[in-house]
Amino acid sequence: MRGPRLGRWLVALPMAALALATIYPLLFTGNVAMKTRHDYVLDRFSPAPSANLDNVAAAWTNAGMGRYVVNSLAVVTCAVVVLLLIGSMAGFALSHLRFRGSRVLFLGCLAALFVPFQVIMVPLARIMADARLMDTYTGLILAYVAQFLPFTIFLMTSYYATIPREIVDAARIDGNTPYGVYRRVMLPMGRPALLSVGILNALFCWNDVLIALLMMPSPEHRTLMVGVTSLRGQYADNIPVFASGVLIAALPLLVLYVFFQRQIADGVTAGSTKG
Repeated sequence: MRGPRLGRWLVALPMAALALATIYPLLFTGNVAMKTRHDYVLDRFSPAPSANLDNVAAAWTNAGMGRYVVNSLAVVTCAVVVLLLIGSMAGFALSHLRFRGSRVLFLGCLAALFVPFQVIMVPLARIMADARLMDTYTGLILAYVAQFLPFTIFLMTSYYATIPREIVDAARIDGNTPYGVYRRVMLPMGRPALLSVGILNALFCWNDVLIALLMMPSPEHRTLMVGVTSLRGQYADNIPVFASGVLIAALPLLVLYVFFQRQIADGVTAGSTKG
C-alpha cells in the first residue's frame, strides 16, 4: 500500500498548491476591501480588524458600480441567448443535415477561432459606426455574438455529432421537419452542452474589457469590467475601494460556479463519448 499512497500524495500536494494559489487572490482582495485606507497603508497583508463594508457601499453607489452591474447583466443575458440560439441551430445543421458547402462553412467557423479580436477591431468599429450602432447596447450585443459565435458553433457541432444519426432519422420518419427534429429532439438532448457553452460564453462576455471599451465609450453605458478598470484611476489612492469593485465584479461568477459546477463538468465532458 505504500506505493499507491505515495502516488496519491504526489498528486494531492500539487493540486492543493494550485488550489491555494487560485483562492488566495480572492481572499486577499476580500481582506483588503474590508480595510480602511489607513489600515491598508499601515499593513496591506494583515487581517482586517473588522468586517467593514463601507468600501463596498462606496464602490456600489459613489463609483456607479450598481449601474454597471445592470448594464452587464442585460448585455450578457441577451448575447448568451442569441449565441445559444444561433449556435445550436448551426451545430445541428452542420452535424446532421447534409447540404452543399456545409464542410466549408464548418472549416470557416473553425478558422475564425484563430483570428484575434485585435485584427478585426478597426473594421468592426467602422461598420458599427456606419450602422449607427456605436455606444448602443444592441451594437455591443452584436459584437459579442460576432466574436464568440464561431466558438459556440464549434462546440455545439462537436456535441451534436456524437448523437447517433438513427435518432434523427427516426424523428424524420415520424413526420418531423428539420425544425421539428431540432426543437423536439436535439434541443432536449443538447441541454448539457447548451448549459456548458452558455456559462462559458457568459464568462467571456462578463470578463471582456476590450470590446466593451471599444463599443461603449460613454461612461453611463459602461459594463462592469470597464467600470472596474476606471476605478483604478479614480481611486488610485484608495485601494480598498478599488478592491471592493473587483470583489463586486467577481461575486456573480463565483455564485454561478458554486451552483452549476456539476453541470459545467458534465457539459464539458458530454460530447467526449460516442452515443
